[in-house]
Amino acid sequence: MSLFSKFFKTSNTKPSSKEKKINEQPVILSLDDLFVNNFINKGGKFLYCVSQEEALQTFKRILLENNWKSVSCINNELKEVCMITDTNVAVSNKEYPFFSTCEHLVADSGNIMLSSNQIGEMKLGELDSNFIVLANTSQIVKNMGEGLTGIKSNCKNKIPTNICDIRNYILDTKKDNFLSYGVSNSKNLYLILVEDL
Repeated sequence: MSLFSKFFKTSNTKPSSKEKKINEQPVILSLDDLFVNNFINKGGKFLYCVSQEEALQTFKRILLENNWKSVSCINNELKEVCMITDTNVAVSNKEYPFFSTCEHLVADSGNIMLSSNQIGEMKLGELDSNFIVLANTSQIVKNMGEGLTGIKSNCKNKIPTNICDIRNYILDTKKDNFLSYGVSNSKNLYLILVEDL
């Protein structure tokens, strides 16, 4: 071995079999980590809160940051949140950010499931492109199947209609074409996730 090769070992050394085994092991994320990772990779804005009080402060900061004075909302509990934070609730659902809860947060895709409980009989395309969703960590499910099962078990007396999901969190009008006209589910979405477990 030459003098230089002793001092400057090259990176051409092959990893040992033990290092290969470590590198080949799949990384298994918890459901909440998986959801957050997928949600952020799709362009969603994720805000974690440990209490309802922190969630109220976060909601106020989102409105202030975007200079939004009003939101549209159909949920009575969220209308109370708007009263507490001195936020106007607008009549129009198309011109103001939509403030909502959700049915479930789908971990394997990063999607947010909604139903008539949150958006009534409106289509996603009929709502503003800006969404603020308030959800709890207990609403995270593994996949769409578990989400649908959860809706069925949570709403035994009256299963909601208009079940849909928001899949993209970056608005891209260039991708709109005649096949997707009016059914776009891309939203500029803020998710306020409150720890409840």
